[in-house]
This record gives sequence, structure tokens and C-alpha cells, in this order.
Amino acid sequence: MADNNNQQLQIELKPEVAEGTYSNLAILTHSSSEFVADFIQMMPGMQKAQVRSRIIMAPEHAKRLLMALQDNVKKYEQQFGTIRLQQVQQHDDRTIAPFNIKQGEA
Repeated sequence: MADNNNQQLQIELKPEVAEGTYSNLAILTHSSSEFVADFIQMMPGMQKAQVRSRIIMAPEHAKRLLMALQDNVKKYEQQFGTIRLQQVQQHDDRTIAPFNIKQGEA
């Protein structure tokens, strides 16, 4: 019988994915069975903001992501100092825009 506990997960990172995608706004929504994260690129003076990537995950994975982000932010701040947030205007319960835009523009 094979010992499945010692197997390592093989992960492939293709070059086009390794380049990454810039995002400066995320909109998060959820249903009873999934969380949806839309990563958006907003640029000053542009009429439309574009969704660059959409990630859909189970609630359990969303919570694991939250915990991993909290842990990484804590480690980052221990190494580089506190991350300061600029004052932003909250438009609704889901989004905080990084630019000073009027509601309905993006």
C-alpha cells in the first residue's frame, strides 16, 4: 500500500501567470455556497474600470485565504513596518475605492 501522507503536491507556474496581474480594487460577494473575488484595475481619468481576474472559491477556502492574508500582513509589518491606509471614501458595504471617484463612475 502506498503512503499517501508523504506525497508532495506538484505545482506548475506558467510564465504568463507568473507575470501576475495588477489590481488596485477588489469587489467581494458571496452566496451560501461560494465566495467571488473580482480583482479590478482602476486608473485615474479612465471611464471604466476593468475586471482583470475573478476567483471563485468555497467558503472554507475563503476563510483559509483570510487567515493566510492576516498571517502574511502581520509578518510583512514585523519586517517592514506598519502598512498605512490612505483615507478612502466607502461607497457601499462591499467596496472601498482607491481613487476619489463619485458613486456610479466605476
